[in-house]
Amino acid sequence: MSYKKKKIEETISFNPFKKLNSEWAVVTAGKKDAFNAMTISWGGFGVLWGKNICFCVVRPQRYTRKFMDSENFFTISFFPKRYKKALEILGTLSGKDTDKIKKSALTPVFSDSEIPYFKEANLIFFCRKIYIHDLKEENFIDKKICLENYSKKDFHRFYVGEIINCIKKR
Repeated sequence: MSYKKKKIEETISFNPFKKLNSEWAVVTAGKKDAFNAMTISWGGFGVLWGKNICFCVVRPQRYTRKFMDSENFFTISFFPKRYKKALEILGTLSGKDTDKIKKSALTPVFSDSEIPYFKEANLIFFCRKIYIHDLKEENFIDKKICLENYSKKDFHRFYVGEIINCIKKR
């Protein structure tokens, strides 16, 4: 199956709440010689600073964070429902301890500039990292959110990426 480069405005025809929360996505960063991926269900899409953006969050203990921090680009990919088990593997195993990419049976591919994504994905957003921010306990207005989500004080790092390309399977 081939991909078609699409304008962002022609591509986003899905409900991002449903897509992220129940179908999940995969964030991937690194280069051909070293990369990692993890399943995400927290994030979003929009316009910020006059740019089409997406954002996601990664906890400090996740191995993927090393790649998100060291690279200028990342991808956010969506998959057909039949790959839900593969996404479960990417979301629960650590790439630091095991070859979870191999266990997921997904096929990594790389753009001309070595940005990683997966052959099985049906929608891929290529992003240039433009902003990061560490969430902090004192910044939570609703303290209940902090208590419910950060009992270990392992606050996410917030990544904003400018969408520089989007490809969709035909």
